[in-house]
Amino acid sequence: MESIFRSARLKLTLFYLVILVALSLTLTFGFRLLAEHEYARSSSTQYGQVRHLFIHYPFDLSGPDSPQIKPEVAFGRIQTSAEADARARLNRDFVLVNLAALMVGGVLSYWFAGRTLKPIEEAHVLQARFAADASHELRTPLANMKVENEVFLRQKGFTEKEAREQIESNLEEVQRLEQLATGLLDLTQYDHASIVLEPVSVAKLVDAATQAVQTQADAKHIRFVKHIDVGAKVFAHAESATQLLKIVLENAIKYSPERSTVTLQDERQTTHTAILITDEGGGISEQDLPYIFDRLYRGDKARTTKTGGYGLGLALAKQIAQANRAAIAAENTKKGACFTVVFELAKG
Repeated sequence: MESIFRSARLKLTLFYLVILVALSLTLTFGFRLLAEHEYARSSSTQYGQVRHLFIHYPFDLSGPDSPQIKPEVAFGRIQTSAEADARARLNRDFVLVNLAALMVGGVLSYWFAGRTLKPIEEAHVLQARFAADASHELRTPLANMKVENEVFLRQKGFTEKEAREQIESNLEEVQRLEQLATGLLDLTQYDHASIVLEPVSVAKLVDAATQAVQTQADAKHIRFVKHIDVGAKVFAHAESATQLLKIVLENAIKYSPERSTVTLQDERQTTHTAILITDEGGGISEQDLPYIFDRLYRGDKARTTKTGGYGLGLALAKQIAQANRAAIAAENTKKGACFTVVFELAKG
C-alpha cells in the first residue's frame, strides 16, 4: 500500500509540475514579448528624436581617415546592436527564470502532493485497520457457533432441553453479531453526518440520557447525582446529543461497582459548556487511555469480554460529538474515570 501512495504522489507531483511549468512559460513568454514591444517602441521614439536633431543640427561622426557616414545611419547601427544585446539578455533571463521555476516548482509540487494525499492515505489506513478488526470480531462469534453446532451434531441423541440450550446459545451469538452490526452502521451514519444544531437545555439532555439508562443503573443499585444549571443551553442536535451522553453513562455503569455513584455536572466557560460524567469504577489504564475512542479498541480484554463490549461505544460517542461540533475526552480521577463532553454555548 505504501508503494501505491508513493507512486500516486510522484504522478501527482508530475501533474502539478506540468501545470506550474506551463504557467511559468506562458507568463515569462508574455512578459518577454511585452518587454520587446516596449523596448522597440522606446527605441523608435528615440531614433525619431535623434534623427530630428541631426537634421536640424548636422555634425560629422566620422574620423579624418574614415568614410563619411550619415549620423542617422550610425545611430541606427548602434540601436540595432543594443536591440540584439537586449534580446540576448532577455533570452538568458527567460531560461534562468524557467529553470528556477522548474526546480522550486518540483520541490513545492512534491510537498503539495504529499499534503493532498495524506488525508486519503490516513483514511485508507484506518479503513484497512477497521476492516481487519471488524473481520476479527465477526469471526469470533461465528467460530463459536460453528464449533458448538458441530459438537452438538456429533451427538447420537439429544433431549429437547439440550436442543433448547443449543438454540439459546446460538441466539446469544446472533445477538452479539447484531449488536456489532448495529454499532458499525451507527458509526457509518455519523462519519459524514450533517445535522441541524439548535439551542438545547443541558438539563433536558442530562435528564433524557439518565432516564434512558435508569434500568441498567437500578440493576446495579447505582445512583445518579446531578449538579446541572437549569438555565444552561448549548448548540446541539437533541437526539444525537442525548445518545452521546447515554453511551458515556452506559460505559460508566458498566464499569462501576454496585451501590456506587455516577456524578453529572456542568461547567460553563466563555464560549462553551462542559458536561462532566464521573464514575467510581477504578479508572482507565494509562496505557489504554489515549486509544479508548478508537474503533474496536478494547484495552482490558478480560473486562470487555465479561461486559460483552466490542469497543464501538466510545468510538461512536466521538463521532456523534464531532457531528455536533463538540469534543469528548477522558481522564482518571481518584476513584474512577471522568468523561468530559464540551458543547458550544448557546447564549440567552
